[in-house]
Amino acid sequence: MTQLVISNVSKRYGATAALDGVSLAVEPGSRVAIVGPSGSGKTTLLRVIAGFEAPDAGTVMLDGQLLADGPAIAPAHRRPIGYVTQDGALFPHLDIAGNLGFGLARDEPDRARRLRELMELVELDPAMLTRKPHQLSGGQQQRVALARALARKPALMLLDEPFSALDTGLRESVRQAVARVLAKAGITTILVTHDQGEALSFADQLAVMREGRLAQTGGPYELYWRPTDIETAQFLGNAVLFEARIEAVGVSCALGRLAAETGGRSGRGTIMLRPEQFQLSASGPGVEARVEDLAFRGAQCSVNLLIRNRETEIRFTAQVSSIEPPEIGDTVFVSIRGSAFLLPAV
Repeated sequence: MTQLVISNVSKRYGATAALDGVSLAVEPGSRVAIVGPSGSGKTTLLRVIAGFEAPDAGTVMLDGQLLADGPAIAPAHRRPIGYVTQDGALFPHLDIAGNLGFGLARDEPDRARRLRELMELVELDPAMLTRKPHQLSGGQQQRVALARALARKPALMLLDEPFSALDTGLRESVRQAVARVLAKAGITTILVTHDQGEALSFADQLAVMREGRLAQTGGPYELYWRPTDIETAQFLGNAVLFEARIEAVGVSCALGRLAAETGGRSGRGTIMLRPEQFQLSASGPGVEARVEDLAFRGAQCSVNLLIRNRETEIRFTAQVSSIEPPEIGDTVFVSIRGSAFLLPAV
């Protein structure tokens, strides 16, 4: 049974359509990431699900319960939904036990035991219950906020940019910890984030929003390697685009003949390659190119390349291991790992 069903939800703020006929189905126990540029409507959608905003039209159902039917909505406090924000919103004057207590019913039996269980669930030492929020790290505070939301035993957890205020290294470890906690608890989760890498690593279903609409939904691997349009391809990561001639088998472009699924199409089209598909060598095989620039990025290097032919100059960026990178001015030979993706015809 599908747990959350959003059907044709629309929401306007004056002349601006924040949501325009959005429909999304979320399966029980899954982790969904909603991504999109600023102003795409992703936070508005989360707030409609939570009950903080009423849609102008459309329905929201959770476990068969109607939460919203146009402007008629169930209030947020009556929805079995947990919500964690970017800053965690902990009460600074209360200790951690007091903060967690807000998520528990007043008649909760053996509150002390339950508080310890919540701390252990989010992989924190129960000894921290006597501390104030300012005595914890940013990552620890976010896990306390998650524990407070879990205390209500929600059917659905909403995470609104919960890791964006953390340092890069800490963000990764906290995200992994939160994913483990939610998987262990078996709670369906929706994450809103502007970080594409975060979404791809966290979710088993991705929803890309653009201008208040869902541009594409599906598994992270599918969306990364088989986007439905150029905008989605470029939003989810660096994309290298080439004009190509579609052949009986594969395509032909400035890089030569490449493998690609053509779906029976003919004529011309646009192919997408990811920078990590490029292989560079000093002697071939491949198409000759000149290294114009190089950017060291730790484990990998971004290499700006130029291909010259009789008709035009083509510039693009490859991503290669930083162990033995080429040097600026070198001539290299470019070949491709895997297949090119032929973008759908417009």
